[in-house]
Amino acid sequence: MLADLLRERYEPDLEENWENERTANALTGVAVRLHQTGCSLRETTTILAELGVQRSHGAVWNWVHRLSDSGCGPPEAQPKRVAVDETAVKSNGEWSWLYAAIDTETKLILDVTLFGRHGTDPAAAFLHRLQEKHDLSDAELLVDQFGYQTALSRLGLSGRLNYTERNLIEKWFHTLKMRVDSFHNSWVGNWSIVRKWLEQVMHYYNRHRPHQALDGKTPIEVVQN
Repeated sequence: MLADLLRERYEPDLEENWENERTANALTGVAVRLHQTGCSLRETTTILAELGVQRSHGAVWNWVHRLSDSGCGPPEAQPKRVAVDETAVKSNGEWSWLYAAIDTETKLILDVTLFGRHGTDPAAAFLHRLQEKHDLSDAELLVDQFGYQTALSRLGLSGRLNYTERNLIEKWFHTLKMRVDSFHNSWVGNWSIVRKWLEQVMHYYNRHRPHQALDGKTPIEVVQN
């Protein structure tokens, strides 16, 4: 597994983000990838040390943030069916609500964001944000609560209750929450730090994680092809 990671690199247009670092680009990419896939900061720096690279927890976390700031969000998509849901998350003893949307065909995570509460108004705000980023003119949004119907109506979007195809977003939330436990030390801080971490998870899922249902391709490869 480590050998595979060492052979992989982030996209060439991201290399400028690492050009001033003392650590070689490939190893920097490995460090970020390890952290994205479940290793804590301590575990990541320990692995780097085994490879002869001494770096602090702060250095690795700065690399992660720098990649997030490079603007590697999902491309504009024209999904046909979109599963939308929200789940409660906790950091520093405070509860918040994570909203997410996924294209059920390509498995592309279209957007994630946090709100201090859940209900019709946050749902409408999230759907509006989603509408600004992607072409939803022909999309059917799959939801699980009648409260979403009001939000959909406000924005002129098409949707219906669906408790089957939405399993995809439920599975993603389950995976996310398992990683939250691994990244607990990264969730100590303000919500901007949590949001950056969520962007990194979305980046990894969309661009680097092969999906069995997509014949081993990543969601971004399916969208771009």
